[in-house]
Parts: sequence; structure tokens; C-alpha cells
Amino acid sequence: MLFNLQRYSTHDGPGIRTVVFLKGCSLGCRWCQNPESRSRESDLLFDERLCLAGCELCQSTCPHAISRENDSLVIARGKLRNEDMQRLVDCCPTQALTVCGEEQTVEAIMERVLRDKPFYERSGGGITLSGGEPFMQPALARDLLKRSREAGIHTAVESCLHVPWKYIEPCLPSLDLLLADLKHVDGERFHAWTDGNAQRVMDNFRRLAAANVKMTVRVPLIPGFNADEASIRAITNFAADEIGVREIHFLPYHTLGINKYRLLNQPYLAAQTPLDAPDLLAFAEQYARQKGMTAWLRG
Repeated sequence: MLFNLQRYSTHDGPGIRTVVFLKGCSLGCRWCQNPESRSRESDLLFDERLCLAGCELCQSTCPHAISRENDSLVIARGKLRNEDMQRLVDCCPTQALTVCGEEQTVEAIMERVLRDKPFYERSGGGITLSGGEPFMQPALARDLLKRSREAGIHTAVESCLHVPWKYIEPCLPSLDLLLADLKHVDGERFHAWTDGNAQRVMDNFRRLAAANVKMTVRVPLIPGFNADEASIRAITNFAADEIGVREIHFLPYHTLGINKYRLLNQPYLAAQTPLDAPDLLAFAEQYARQKGMTAWLRG
């Protein structure tokens, strides 16, 4: 189950890359900029700005799930079946209704990935699995990495590592680079902001380090969560001292995904403005370099 396939990316690993976005995630980060990626099933998106006043095509197509209250469309998403979603998309003349999520075979995905092999070879690029959490579809992730490795394509995975180790281990023989989020090392704060278990993530980091997996740690800096010197120091210490990672990327918080919550009719629970803390970012870079790491700021 994919929700996007992006060609010619230059931000998700070295060189020019094709990024395959897989649906499904075991975390519920308040600041998530891809809320459409959380569910492992298809999602119906509704953009009210494109909806035609007086049009009742969607209501007549799915009366069991679509209604109007005070001229506003009300969608009972829990009552929608996959076939309902496609029928709604087909009937909507303005594309106010769209579906996020498409089932594809390994063969179909690889056919698209291989189209750009000359670009990978010239730039040192390749394929990156992202999400969501790509290890939530472990068989698909394993097969895509294996097929890419057999085709001589560099492989990378972007992961939050909040999955059982048995989902990760089968992918390692075909993995060239892991871009892994280290959001926090404080268990209580991690759980409060992500609904997850920090110990699971940290244990997976330790196992990956023991397996000599090439890793880059990425730290999203979120106001109120970890955008402070004490948190940055603790995260960087774990990355440098416990798992021996030599490269760390700090990702300042942004709000580019807020509109997606409106399309899904979900509340947005994080800060409404981007992180504006140049002194803190300078501290993060300087402290990581003091620990012997290569540090980068990524927008």
C-alpha cells in the first residue's frame, strides 16, 4: 500500500533518488507532516474549497456515509468501504474528493524505479523507502530492497524504528543506508508526544549498531518536545556515545502539513508556527561537532 512515489528527489539520501512512500505507522506524533500515511488502509481526502454548492452527486453515490449539515458535507469515514472511495472520486467533478493509498505489486513498483537507473548511476543515487514507516510492510520492504540491490541500485530506508526487530532484520542484507529518526531518549516525554515506546527505538538502534549498519541519525526539533539544549544534548550523547553514529541531521520544525489535517478532518495538535531559534540550531550543530559528529541542518 503506497501513498506516493516521488522521482528525482535529492533530499532522501545521496544523489538523485526515487522515494517510495509506504502507508502505515505505529506512532502518532503530534507534529506528523504526513497524517495520510498513518493508516495502513486507503484514506478519503476532502477539500471543502473545491466542493460545489448544491451538488449532491457524492450523497447520491454513498448515502450511507455522506450527508450535509448546514450546507457542509459530513463524511462518516468509518462507514466507507474501499469501493465506496473510488466511486466517490469518480463521481466528484471538481476532485474535492480524492483517495490516498494505492495497492501495487513489487513488479509494478520496480518497473517505475528502474526507469531512472541512468540518473542513479550518474549521481550516486538510488531508491529510498519512506512513509509512514516502511518497516510496517516488512515483506514489501524486504522485496523492494532485494530487487533493487540485485539491479545494482543503491538502497536506503527512512524509519522511525518503532517496529519489532523481526520486521527490520530481513531487510539488512540489502540495505546500504538507514536514515533513522531519534526523536527523544526520555521515555515519558516520547510517549506523551508520540504514543510510542522510546526503549523500543533505542534498542533497535543498539542492534543496528552491533550489526554495523551504516546510519544517519535525524532529529526533528519540535517546540515543547525536544527543541531545548538539554534534550539535544541527551539525544546527541546517545547517538555519539552509545551507538557510534558519525552523522546527525537536525530538522527544524515546520508546518507544511497542517492543511492535510483539514483534508482528513483531524485536529492538529502541534505548534502553529515553524521553529524560529537560530541560537538553538547553532548550539545543536556545535555540540554535535564537539562529539566528533558531522552535523547538518535540513529544512
